[in-house]
Amino acid sequence: QVQLVESGGGLVQPGGSLRLSCAASGFTFSSYVLRWYRQAPGKERELVAFIFPIGGSTNYADSVKGRFTISRDNAKNTVHLQMNSLKPEDTAVYYCNAKIGWIDYWGQGTQVTVSS
Repeated sequence: QVQLVESGGGLVQPGGSLRLSCAASGFTFSSYVLRWYRQAPGKERELVAFIFPIGGSTNYADSVKGRFTISRDNAKNTVHLQMNSLKPEDTAVYYCNAKIGWIDYWGQGTQVTVSS
């Protein structure tokens, strides 16, 4: 079965960095777009970044452009989100996502808290 397992969250001061990872299994990882979403308390889940399977083209939400970088390792079935210059408004639970057919698969999420 499809599994997505996020890791790498934590508490960081404003201006700091974190690198999130998502380990995938149960599907042909190299064939699918992978996405990172986040959900802050009291807010809707929002798309942060995504990466295409071939060529590695990427796209970012305006709020994270220039600060976050999504990447993938098709040999290791992992997708990463490098987050730099973190701000308090980046505080959220971050989720890895893969849409296979018409089904959205999600990981359990990893908490990122940006606070001094």
